[in-house]
Amino acid sequence: MSIDRRTELPDWQETHAAIWRPRRQQMRAVTQLDSVRLADLLGIDRQKAAVVDNTERFLAGRKTNNVLLWGSRGTGKSSLIKALLNEYAERGLRVIEVDKDDLIDLPEIVDDIRDLPQRFIIFCDDLSFEAGEGGYKHLKSVLEGSIELPPDNVLIYATSNRRHLMPEHTSDNDGTRIVNNELHHGDVVEEKLSLADRFGLWLSFYPIHWDEYFRVVDHLFGDLPADERASLHKAAREFALDRANHSARVARQFWLSRQ
Repeated sequence: MSIDRRTELPDWQETHAAIWRPRRQQMRAVTQLDSVRLADLLGIDRQKAAVVDNTERFLAGRKTNNVLLWGSRGTGKSSLIKALLNEYAERGLRVIEVDKDDLIDLPEIVDDIRDLPQRFIIFCDDLSFEAGEGGYKHLKSVLEGSIELPPDNVLIYATSNRRHLMPEHTSDNDGTRIVNNELHHGDVVEEKLSLADRFGLWLSFYPIHWDEYFRVVDHLFGDLPADERASLHKAAREFALDRANHSARVARQFWLSRQ
């Protein structure tokens, strides 16, 4: 006897986020959300403004873009998605996290939510594909549809360390040629570009400078006397140097180590 998967869907009136569990073929409601807010994310004002504008248009039922947030690790890409949920959940925004390896189930997941009144972001974190992987084909069909258009209440927001989501090799350019003074990529490059091109909004994230790192530290620790702040910055710098990275994520890890 077949199982009606809809009977196992979360109560989206009460549930703000869910994670797709492929072995059970169902969504698990998230009960403990990260409390990060948009105001907590420093040094990414341009990216934050663009995503907020796109999300507000989405909630208003206007035309919007799928979003690719790409760039250096620890720069706030994933935190930005979590902060959006905290900001707009009361206005009907919902988030479903789907792992890259489970994208084969994406069309069925979308079928389960396409007629619901809430607005859904399908969140794919740390998305990238190696040579020979075919999971991106399922993502393509949801990004632009097939014979059926994508639903109006679903967007894809993905984060990646790769601009084009797939590995780039020098050999990929072997088929590139110039035709009538125009650059024509070979089939390999075209295949790789075709996936990323389906995201209408690309936002790049770069490593922050030391002054931005200390600004994040100050935000996390709150107001402190000047002498304590100088001592704190010295410790925060040493903490970052031990990790060879002074990202916003490292600043938060330093803060947690002092709690």
